[in-house]
Amino acid sequence: MKTAPRPSNEKLRQQALEKYKILDSLPEDSYDDITRIIASICDTPIALISLLDNDRNFFKSRHGVDLSEAPRDLSFCSHTIISDDDIMVVNDAREDERFIGNPSIEEENTVFYAGVPLIDKEGFKLGTLCVFDGKPRELNKTQMESLKSMAKHVTLLFEERLKNFELERIQDELKVKNQELKDFAGIVTHDLKTPLSHISMISQLLAADNKDKFSKDSMEYLKLLEEAGFNLSRYIDGMLLFYQSDELVSDELDNVNFKELVEDIIAMTGKDPSVKISYSPAEPTIIRSSKAALHQILLNFVNNSIKYGDKKTTRVSLDLFDHEDYYSISVSDNGRGIPEDKIDHVFNLFYTADDEDRHGNKGTGIGLATAKRLLNHLDGTFDIQSEVGKGTNITIFLPKFPNLNS
Repeated sequence: MKTAPRPSNEKLRQQALEKYKILDSLPEDSYDDITRIIASICDTPIALISLLDNDRNFFKSRHGVDLSEAPRDLSFCSHTIISDDDIMVVNDAREDERFIGNPSIEEENTVFYAGVPLIDKEGFKLGTLCVFDGKPRELNKTQMESLKSMAKHVTLLFEERLKNFELERIQDELKVKNQELKDFAGIVTHDLKTPLSHISMISQLLAADNKDKFSKDSMEYLKLLEEAGFNLSRYIDGMLLFYQSDELVSDELDNVNFKELVEDIIAMTGKDPSVKISYSPAEPTIIRSSKAALHQILLNFVNNSIKYGDKKTTRVSLDLFDHEDYYSISVSDNGRGIPEDKIDHVFNLFYTADDEDRHGNKGTGIGLATAKRLLNHLDGTFDIQSEVGKGTNITIFLPKFPNLNS
């Protein structure tokens, strides 16, 4: 028996194998399917996906044997990875000088062997896809081509595994960065809102105490200072809600009474007598969703309809429709409308379709972006239709889930 020498690039080969984190991993159907199929094609009782570790052969998949590993020095596969051939076939190991006296011939009845090296994209031979039989035999051309083809599939699975690890790493990094961003938003909110409140309050006090002393320009400067503080405070509140929107959606869905939900929104937004808000259906209707998220989405839509209304009477309608597989909720208004070239952008963070709302305030471009983010968490979609001068209709589509206690 001749022990196969180690490849000249053994250290790098071992490093290449270890990066896949596959040694000592549990059996997987995707690999077991390959050994089962190739054993059938080659008409052999045994098929293995063998990975050559430092001093052992680890069997990632085994068909026809119970062993999970074997000594590398006795391995047929050790000879395969140092061969220049794309397939190594040993018709009768009892007559091959490399294997005469190898105890596996008697103990494991390994007389016939055929193996194809598993070569990664960098050219390292990590192991083999191989078949064994207890009697001398040969493989035909179709069987050998099938063995080589299936070996390529094994290496594709290795690369897929590596990509999955990389995606998991990136996902973990994104989670950390997202949490850091949330923490930063919270810190900024706390550290900025207090001085901004002081600025606004002091501006108001100065204006009230000195209205007869300050010049008209000075009073205007104080007003501008107060408005700047107010606008910055709105931006901070909007950004904090945007980055905390994930927390509004939990795995537990609610039975949401649409009538009660809308009436709560009306109570929060319908204080202006020039604003008329209606809804349908009038009778209580229960849908399954996240109450907090849905409330915030619809509140943002209604607030926008009111802020950008340009008619003597601003009319807003919220209408729920029950479809076979989903719900749709439309929020329509008779406001300014959105130019066609801006419709595709209004849900983007910080994008504003108008310079100022009906009160002369510039929008933050955060409200609709938050609504879109929440809707994504609900596995929902939206459609927006608008015509300048006539109004806007935003429809959201929500998947239908069984109602609790139904």
